[in-house]
Amino acid sequence: MSLTDSDYMRLALAEAKKGIGRTSPNPAVGAVVVKNGKVVGKGYHRKAGTPHAEVHALNAAGAKAKGATIYVTLEPCNHTGRTPPCTQAILASGIQRVVIGMADPNPWVNGGGAEYLASQGLAVVNGVLEAECRRINRPFAKHTTTGLPWVIMKAGMSLDGRIATVSGHSNWITGKESRHYVHRLRDRVDAILVGSGTALADDPSLTTRLPGGRGRDPLRVVLDSDLRLPVTAKMLRQESVARTMIFCSPQPEAGKVAALEAAGALIRPVALCRNGGLDLKLVLRQLGSEGITSVLVEGGGTVHGALLRAGLVDEVKLFVAPIFIGGDGVPVVDRQGVTVVSQAPRLSEVRTRRFGDDVLIEGVFAGVTAVG
Repeated sequence: MSLTDSDYMRLALAEAKKGIGRTSPNPAVGAVVVKNGKVVGKGYHRKAGTPHAEVHALNAAGAKAKGATIYVTLEPCNHTGRTPPCTQAILASGIQRVVIGMADPNPWVNGGGAEYLASQGLAVVNGVLEAECRRINRPFAKHTTTGLPWVIMKAGMSLDGRIATVSGHSNWITGKESRHYVHRLRDRVDAILVGSGTALADDPSLTTRLPGGRGRDPLRVVLDSDLRLPVTAKMLRQESVARTMIFCSPQPEAGKVAALEAAGALIRPVALCRNGGLDLKLVLRQLGSEGITSVLVEGGGTVHGALLRAGLVDEVKLFVAPIFIGGDGVPVVDRQGVTVVSQAPRLSEVRTRRFGDDVLIEGVFAGVTAVG
C-alpha cells in the first residue's frame, strides 16, 4: 500500500515535534525527503542560528535527493537570515517536488518561498495537514504577527474550582502524574510567569525537574509592582542557567532594585493600568521584544483573572483533582466581571486527558475579548 502526501507530512510533523521548546524564537520545523516511495532523508530544526530542517533532511538524503520530493511542515525560507535560504539548498539538491504544510505567517515572507520554487520549475503543493502544522507553531505564528508571546494559563484545582485552601495551602492538590506533565510543559515553553502573591506564599523554584536531570529551565517571570520578592527567594539562590525577570511599577525603590539585581534578577519597570496594576499587555510586549514566544502562567487567581479580563490568554490547561476544598478556598480565577453567561470567555478545541486520578481540561480561545 503506497503512502499519501498526508502520510509523509505526518512523518515530517513527528520530526518537527523533536524541536519544540528548543528553537525559539524560530519555529519547530520538520522535513522528510522521499524518493520512489521510500524515505531517504529526514531532519528537524534544532536551535535558532543552526541549519533548518530542510538542510538536515537533504544532507541525510545526499545524492538520492535528485528527482525526489521533500515534505516540509513550514514554507521554506527564501531570505538570508542567520542561515542561508532553504530554497537555494532545495534547488541545488535536485529536488523536483515540494510539499508544504503551512505558509510562513510572517507577512513579509508569506508565500515567497513557495512562489520562488514554483517559478524555478518545481512542483509545489501547499496546505497538506495545514491545521496540524499550525497547531505546533502557534507561539511562533503569534509572536511573528503581533510581537506578543503565546500565553498558556495553567492551574491545578479542586472539583469546586479552588487552587488553595483558605489558609493558602496548595501542596499538593494534583497527583504526581499531573506534576510530571507540568514539568514537561515547562521544558517546552520560553518562560513561566507568576504573581508576587504566589512567589511570596510558595517560594517556588520554577525550574524543570524531569527524570535523570533532563529538561531546560525557562525564564522565570514575576509580577511584583512593589518589589516585595526577597533576595533570599529560592528562585534567586538556586543553580539554574535561566534568569529571573521581575516586572515592577515605573518608579521602583532604588535600594530594592540594587539588591535584587545584585542577587541576579533582571528588573523591568512597566506602566500601570488605571486600576493600579501592571499593564499586562506591556509586560507581554516586553517579553516578546526579548525573544520570548511562549509563556506558561502558573498563578495565582489574581493574575489569571487579570489576563482573562484583558483578553490576553490564548490557551488553558486546568488539572482537576477529585477533591473538594470549599467556597472559602482560593478560586482559580478572581473576579471576572461577567454579568451574563454570553460574556464569559469560552474555550474551543476542548479536550480532556487523564493523569492518574486527575483530569486535564485544555483548550484555546478564538478571538478573546476583554470583559468587565
